[in-house]
Amino acid sequence: MQKLVGEWTFEGESIGPDQQVMRHAGRERVRPLGDLWIVVEGEGEMAGGGPDTWMMTLGYDPEKQRYVGTWIGSMMTHLWLYEGQLDESGKSLPLEAEGPGMAPGSSARYRDVYEIVDDDHRKLSSYVLGEDGQWIRFMTVEYRRVR
Repeated sequence: MQKLVGEWTFEGESIGPDQQVMRHAGRERVRPLGDLWIVVEGEGEMAGGGPDTWMMTLGYDPEKQRYVGTWIGSMMTHLWLYEGQLDESGKSLPLEAEGPGMAPGSSARYRDVYEIVDDDHRKLSSYVLGEDGQWIRFMTVEYRRVR
């Protein structure tokens, strides 16, 4: 996780409820919190909306043998609680969480897959679990290191 520490810019796109593609861009600052955690602070123009800010924490829990974290954003009231494991390559970290569904009053399972392409490039793909049991991608983001 310490490889993520630094300043990043990002560009991405999301698919809205009406299947319209929306673009978004911004910056993230990733800083260490000791040797065990990272804190991500982001800001940007989100898809279909105005400026937003967010914060994510991420660390490894040796008792659970899983990565754990949280995510909050100025655009919603839900506190996301993440858990996941690195894939065999050690470059892809799928994090799963329960959160608000697309329909009012519903909930859904989500998966955010963070992928390290190289030291200066990472990706995020976000999925929601469909009623048919298939993961449906609704957002992709490309990050580039600034410093």
